[in-house]
Amino acid sequence: MSIYADHAATTAMSEAAINAMTRCMKEEYGNPSSLYRIGQLAKETLEKAREEVASVINAEPREIYFTSGGSEADNQAIRSAALAGKKKGKTHIISSAFEHHAVLHTLNTLKLEGFDVTLLPVHENGIVRPEEVEAAIRPDTCLVTIMYANNEIGTIQPIREIGTVCHAHQVLFHTDAVQAVGPLAIDVKAENIDYLSASSHKFHGPKGVGFLYARKGVPLTSLIDGGAQERGRRAGTENLPGIVGMTTALKETVAEREAEAARLTVLRDRLITGLNEIPHSALNGDAEKRLPGNVNFCFEGIEGESLLLLLDEKGISASSGSACTSGSLDPSHVLLAIGRIHDVAHGSLRLTLGRENTPEDVEYIISAVKDVVAYLRGFSPVWRDLQNGKRPYIL
Repeated sequence: MSIYADHAATTAMSEAAINAMTRCMKEEYGNPSSLYRIGQLAKETLEKAREEVASVINAEPREIYFTSGGSEADNQAIRSAALAGKKKGKTHIISSAFEHHAVLHTLNTLKLEGFDVTLLPVHENGIVRPEEVEAAIRPDTCLVTIMYANNEIGTIQPIREIGTVCHAHQVLFHTDAVQAVGPLAIDVKAENIDYLSASSHKFHGPKGVGFLYARKGVPLTSLIDGGAQERGRRAGTENLPGIVGMTTALKETVAEREAEAARLTVLRDRLITGLNEIPHSALNGDAEKRLPGNVNFCFEGIEGESLLLLLDEKGISASSGSACTSGSLDPSHVLLAIGRIHDVAHGSLRLTLGRENTPEDVEYIISAVKDVVAYLRGFSPVWRDLQNGKRPYIL
C-alpha cells in the first residue's frame, strides 16, 4: 500500500497541466520578447495566462508578475515595501512568529540592514489577532506581512480584518498565500491585500514557477537585473511552459474547489477523531479554522523522525513539519510559537490530504499511526518515566 499524505510539501502534477506544458513546449517555443510570429504566439499565450491567473484572485492582469515560486515572490514583495519605506524614514515591519522561513529569513536580513521587526504571537490556536496587529503599528511601520494559511498546522488567518487594519493606517500589507491559493477562495480587492505570493506546485502545477500579485501603484523593485521582462520588474526569459502548466492546474483546482474542500473536510475530521483516540496526543492549531486537508498532531514520549521512518515502511508519506526545514534537528518554530514545549514539539506529525486520498486511506493511516506510536513508546525512556510518574504528562 502506498499513501501520499504530504500535499502541503508538494502535489502530483495534474494530467491536464502536463499535457498543456507538453503542447506549449512543442508548439509555442518562441521567446515572448521576440517580434516575429512564433515569438508573438508565445507572447499571446503568456498574456492569456496572466489574465486567467488574475481572474482567480480578482486582480488586474497587469498586477500579476510571474516568478520562480513562492520564496522569490515573498522576497520581492517584502524587499520592495521595505526599500520604499526606508526612503521615507519608515523602517518598522510587523509579521508573526510562525511565518515560513522565506519570510522570516528575509526579515532577519533586513534587521541586519537596520530595520526593526516585530513578530506577533499566534497564541495556542495558531491565529494572529487583528487587534494586536493594529496595536503594533507605529508611525514608522512600512509593512505588515502575515501568511494566509500556515504551512505546518494549516490555520487560516483573518486576512480581510488584518488588511482592513493596515489600510486604515496606510500601511502596506503582504500575505504569503502559498498554502491558500487553490484550496481557498481569495479576493485581493475585498481583502485589502497589497501583495500576495503563490507557488504552482502546491496546487498540482509544476515546480519552479509561481506568481506575485502587486496591487497597482504599490512599490515593486526587481530582484534580478537584466532584461525588461515582466514590465521591468523581473529580468529573464519567462518560463512559458511552467506558466502554462501552473495556469492550467490553477483553473482545474478552482473548478473543483468547493466539492473537494467538502470532501477533504470530512476526511480531515475523521482523521482527527481517529488520532485523538491515542492517549496523550493533541491536535496542533485551531480545529475549525484550518485548511481542509491539514492534520497536525503531537504525541508525547516519541520522536517525530522515528515516527516518519516507520510510517514510511508502512507505505505512508508524511512529514513532521515544513519540507523546507526537514533537515533540521531543531523543533518546529511553528509548534514552539503556539506554546508546545521542545520535548512535545519533537513528537509531531503533519498529514496533509489531497486529491488522491480516500476514506480507506484515512482508516489505514489511523491504524498505522496507532501501531507505530505504541511501538515507539514501548522502548522510549521518556515514556517510561511518564508512566512511572517520574515526570508529569504535558498532554
